[in-house]
Amino acid sequence: MEQLDIDWKHLPFGYYPTDYNVRCTFKDGKWGEIEVSQSDKIEMHMAATTLHYGQEIFEGLKAFRGKDGKIRIFRLDDNAERMRSSAEGILMEPIPVDLFREMVIKVVKLNERFIPPYGSGASLYIRPLEIGISPSIGVRAATEYLFIIMVTPVGPYFKTGFGCTDICIMRQYDRVAPRGTGRFKIGGNYAASLVAGDHAHEKGYSAVLYLDPKEKKYLDECGPANFFAIIDGKYVTPKSDSILPSITNRSLMQLCEDMGITVEERHVTVDELEKATEAGACGTAAVISPVGTIHDEDTGHDYVIAPDRKPGPISTTLYERLSAIRLGEYPDEHGWNTIVE
Repeated sequence: MEQLDIDWKHLPFGYYPTDYNVRCTFKDGKWGEIEVSQSDKIEMHMAATTLHYGQEIFEGLKAFRGKDGKIRIFRLDDNAERMRSSAEGILMEPIPVDLFREMVIKVVKLNERFIPPYGSGASLYIRPLEIGISPSIGVRAATEYLFIIMVTPVGPYFKTGFGCTDICIMRQYDRVAPRGTGRFKIGGNYAASLVAGDHAHEKGYSAVLYLDPKEKKYLDECGPANFFAIIDGKYVTPKSDSILPSITNRSLMQLCEDMGITVEERHVTVDELEKATEAGACGTAAVISPVGTIHDEDTGHDYVIAPDRKPGPISTTLYERLSAIRLGEYPDEHGWNTIVE
């Protein structure tokens, strides 16, 4: 296999060109054949529903090269099911799980030389994307859809890696509406978080911790990730119809149960942060980003979670355990990995 001139240990979390992407079109009531493309362009009608009415969904998952040399894709089927849920949520054509799986494995194999080596701390990020491509000026669902999967090697999402960052609460911003599209992985949710995120970055914070959009009383999630805290020795994570069901968060909750740690998925008030001994944002990109301090912009109060600026013991164990499972260093007791043959 050709050696690439890439500094794997210093890769940013950004786009790096790879050899191929795979595509499939839904037309005339059925999905077509899988196409392999070397183009990084999409040609579409200027009246496509994705451009005018936001019919766009996506996913994010990763492939890893283990110490044994095997390639593992983490929780592939779970991402397929969540993408089907997102499609149904905004009246798009759901991608069959078998088609999703076949295309993910195919694109990983085609771009195998871009899978970072074991020990580099990097991974191959897999981005499935579905868009409505049939033209419509009236507000209606598309009749044709394009499903694309691209891949790119990436480093850590946060520059600090597995180190503490500070986040803030800003009540003047909502990520999504109550009972809206928050539980679906659509581009509009992320677009809605850009202004607040930029505001937070200007003030030196890595992310915004949103509150529930109805009462501004309960914790919701961080812009690009779910949120959890260790309170009274329990793993506590917000529960809401506005929160994206994070596959990483579900994995961490399962690992906690395996370790005998009580898990509570429930409404969490802002005041409960006073009792938190650990906290973190969790998602595919960062796995866990431990939180040092949470600053409340409205009250000026700082919830100091990690005064020593070090990740807590539970967060550290969870991060190391999940990372070890993805790399094949720890038994995959729940069958989360798909090994690419």
